[in-house]
Amino acid sequence: MKKTLLLVLLGTAPCFADEGMFLPNQPPRELLRKNYDFELTDAFLDRAMKASIRFNNGGSGGFVSPRGLVVTNHHIGADTLQKLSTKENNLLANGFLAKTDADERKCPDLELNVLQEIVDVTARVQSAVKAGMEPAAALAARKSIIAKISKESFAKTGLRSDVVTLYQGGLYHLYRYKKYTDVRLVMAPEHAIAAFGGDVDNFEFPRWNLDVCFFRVYENGQPAHTPSYFPWSAASPGEGDLVFVSGHPGTTNRLETHARLLHRRDHTLPYTLQMLRHREALLLQHAAKGPEQKRLASGDLYSTANARKALTGQFQGLLDPTLLAKKGAAEGDLTLGSPWDNIRKAQLALAQKTPQSPLTLERAYFLLERGDAFDSKLFKIARHLVRLADELPKPEGERLPEYRGSGIESLKLQLFSPAPIDAELERVKLTGSLSFLKELGGDIEAFAKESPAQIAARVVHGTKLADVEVRKQLFAAGKQGIDASQDPMILFAKAVNQTPRQRYDELEEIQQQAYQKIADARFKTHGQSIPPDATFTLRLAFGVVKSYEEDGGKIPYQTTFAGAFARSAEHKNREPFDLPPRWLSSRDKLTLSTPFNFVSTADTIGGNSGSPVLNRAGELVGINFDRNRHGLVRNFVYTEVQARHVSVSCEAVLHALRTLYGAEALVGELMKR
Repeated sequence: MKKTLLLVLLGTAPCFADEGMFLPNQPPRELLRKNYDFELTDAFLDRAMKASIRFNNGGSGGFVSPRGLVVTNHHIGADTLQKLSTKENNLLANGFLAKTDADERKCPDLELNVLQEIVDVTARVQSAVKAGMEPAAALAARKSIIAKISKESFAKTGLRSDVVTLYQGGLYHLYRYKKYTDVRLVMAPEHAIAAFGGDVDNFEFPRWNLDVCFFRVYENGQPAHTPSYFPWSAASPGEGDLVFVSGHPGTTNRLETHARLLHRRDHTLPYTLQMLRHREALLLQHAAKGPEQKRLASGDLYSTANARKALTGQFQGLLDPTLLAKKGAAEGDLTLGSPWDNIRKAQLALAQKTPQSPLTLERAYFLLERGDAFDSKLFKIARHLVRLADELPKPEGERLPEYRGSGIESLKLQLFSPAPIDAELERVKLTGSLSFLKELGGDIEAFAKESPAQIAARVVHGTKLADVEVRKQLFAAGKQGIDASQDPMILFAKAVNQTPRQRYDELEEIQQQAYQKIADARFKTHGQSIPPDATFTLRLAFGVVKSYEEDGGKIPYQTTFAGAFARSAEHKNREPFDLPPRWLSSRDKLTLSTPFNFVSTADTIGGNSGSPVLNRAGELVGINFDRNRHGLVRNFVYTEVQARHVSVSCEAVLHALRTLYGAEALVGELMKR
């Protein structure tokens, strides 16, 4: 293969100055020194690591005081706000402020992780998989060594220990986290201003959102001592300023092969969008029944609509033939038996129909194993209880990954959450997802005797799993208790427990081995200068605050409070442009020129929501909350032409807290040095 072809195939060094979601242990020192005359110090990196927080419900955040105070997005806190709400007191809609520590509300099942250390364990993992192993044996060997490494680390340190796959198998790093499970709500604004513009303005800019929420972590009943935190800046960044984003991007696909991206375009994304649209329509219909139904469905509805819009943008990106042209041309002349060919064959296998079913292997996996056909919290609880009874007696290396090591305690936090579960919403969701399975031609044994609606009504209204004590008793009873249980949801979970997971995982193993070879070749050409795809682990990105051109006009780099009132008036203050009453009544008290939201070129993706945005001094100048629509293609390729990430200005948060929310104590804590 010619060198030029190899460079195209393996990926060249970043084409844009600001591209890259960098590992904390592989920082972009030279890039920053060369392009921005910035010296990235060990002290900056250490604080970024130990002050950045992963929310296990899918977002990021950061410590902003030495007393365990945490900032993230309102939409990351929304799940907890809903769980703490009642029919009489809707915290999600109305907001919340704890005047003192004693007023802070304990969250029922929120876990926060803070990275403490990264250890390279690549050699141990890769050496466990011997040449010539069949996929099933290789998968078992890899599972076993990863479980052993995690178990040893947890026993040694007491820290949550996760082995993370990087470069799709090119590297394996052990991440050790300090875990906080005593987390309390401190402050949240009203949903109307946190999500101002709703689905209409989602993934757009200009924006006017106070998408912020504060929590506090506790240890031994007292606010935790957190000496590593980000000082809160009183000033917003200006155009051209260098900023950093320290957060946990979820998933990117930039290093995937041409065949894998084609499969996403032709199979994965069309199916997922179909499923999300079906689910969204169902939730909208339920929410329209009344205020209480709307309140209870709002969390699911937001996450579904957000995912639908994000994946629509990704799909449109893959429909652009130029995006795949380089990879397609480069891989066209590869010989059979190469790692790229093995990945291509795996995609063909995923797209094949399963025996005696019209579903492809991938669709069967998504529906039956991932649970797209069983959209119910109660079902998820039942499936975990059924599988835990089978998995826990096994040696740790033979268990399914989700039932190993320190992750068990995180699972139990969710499993035994006291958060209320609404039976009627559960029935509606399960009916809809079972109907979706049937629409696609999928089948389960229960369909021979009952309709989706009958199954859902029987198992949801008959189960006792909404009672946390019942769950704990079943868990403690183990396999004997599960086998003896006549709970209809447990029986249903057992009846649909046969899924294509093993075959799907074997195909993943084939691809992982292929990607390892591709990564080895890439390392020989570029070393590790090209960051790995995102894995919902800590990354450092950087960029500049910058305006851009759109439809012949210039989009300014920031908005102001004045713009929010103008946007609301333009829509006659109708939802989703309805400002909260306190904003309307206190307009004259506000400095309307205060910066509200701003954009930069930093490389972010889903999962970065809530990420601290830092200036050169390491001070917090913003909280990342979104991308514009031009940034949705960043899952596959970085661009800074129009793509931007969007953040709430710290100056806006301070002004709102002081002027509108009477949160002087909170402001004092943020500004104390």
